[in-house]
Amino acid sequence: MSHSPGRYSKYLRLINISLHLFLINGTIYYFNETIISKPIQLLYINFSWLIIAYIINFYDTYRFVDLTKLIARLFTQHFVFTLVYFSFYAITQEPFNVFIQLKILFILFVGLLLTRLFFYFALRVYRMRGGNFRRVIIVGDSSKDKTLQDFFLNRNEFGYKFEGFFSDIISKSDLYKGRLSDVFDFVLNNNIDEIYCSLELLTKEKRSAFIKFSEDNYKVLKFIPKTNDLLRKEVNLEYYDYIPVLALRKNPLSRPIEKLLKRIFDIFFSLGIIVFIMSWLTPILWVLIKIESRGPLFFKQIREGLNGQQFYCYKFRSMHRNELENIIQTAKDDQRITIMGKFIRKTSIDELPQFINVFLGSMSVVGPRPHMLTQGAKFRAVVDKYAVRHFVKPGITGLAQVKGFRGEISSKADIQNRIKLDLFYIENWTPLLDLKIIVLTVFNALKGEEKAY
Repeated sequence: MSHSPGRYSKYLRLINISLHLFLINGTIYYFNETIISKPIQLLYINFSWLIIAYIINFYDTYRFVDLTKLIARLFTQHFVFTLVYFSFYAITQEPFNVFIQLKILFILFVGLLLTRLFFYFALRVYRMRGGNFRRVIIVGDSSKDKTLQDFFLNRNEFGYKFEGFFSDIISKSDLYKGRLSDVFDFVLNNNIDEIYCSLELLTKEKRSAFIKFSEDNYKVLKFIPKTNDLLRKEVNLEYYDYIPVLALRKNPLSRPIEKLLKRIFDIFFSLGIIVFIMSWLTPILWVLIKIESRGPLFFKQIREGLNGQQFYCYKFRSMHRNELENIIQTAKDDQRITIMGKFIRKTSIDELPQFINVFLGSMSVVGPRPHMLTQGAKFRAVVDKYAVRHFVKPGITGLAQVKGFRGEISSKADIQNRIKLDLFYIENWTPLLDLKIIVLTVFNALKGEEKAY
């Protein structure tokens, strides 16, 4: 199975969050050992910190963000947390020592400030020595493009490795790598991570071509705008020093807090299904499936997941073993389906082993459904923005499925509608949307769906 390189330094952010939570709980416990016997207060403190961080994007920091913004965000985070912290005592009317609580919060602030400074400068030193870098190119040769080139070349503490620029105006510079027609091959052959395109240089058709290429090959694409460009609502404007750069697509699940919240939910939800349902249902199905047909209890199939990474997707076997199981999708009245298979497919019981995939991290409870590799190759060629669905983990259920687009894909309109709903889900994700999809999935399974065969 092929694997794509990771996009972000996700482990650094996860370590940062874990360290802060350890510091918060350790400081409070040091001054107040009785807190260990108050689980409600501990949960309140920890969830308050995470919720505030989510609201103000405390951990949503990028390599080009300067130190003053990080410290300002820390002041905001700690100030709001202080108010919420004392609110617990106001609500519960529990007596407390003001001096001790202020000492806790002061020491906590100093500790958080020191950890933030340590991570900031340690990461800068690490990047200056060649670690944690992103390979980037620029498509364009205007004065603004050259200013961005200088930023990449001279500010190596931000971790960008500038590989060159492209323009149809031939240049004698050593950094000149070719014409616009050479960009795509260069990106693929040199493992480029990010492409920065000048809007002054690209026509509408060329912009579309760059967007499609970046989505199909899981590359980050950003635009260097003209001064008088009007920005679309969903486009994010970022600054590298004073240089404006446009980030193309909104994806809430690319932010560490949202990603962490979804992962925590996935772990607990999938563990609950595995322990309380699959633990007793699996041996029963093993007997019933074995009685009717020879073969294993589980069926596994390679599918595409996050950033195009391939993984084994598990299901309870619902078909007789056949040579076409990884090539042809299931159709209505498919003769390969067993009698027991018809029942577990109709009730979606066959999908339960995918909670193992969720627990292991290759899938999520909710997300775009993963397709067979043969389907993925076919759909990518005929459906615009198909690969964007791989910007998030695939799900056991998804918005497209609860809206009636599940089962067999018999026409181009079927997959186009699914992609539209998948993209809407990716760009508008919230925890409440996930819960709504889960409730609708259970309701549809109990009611029975026409295309569940």
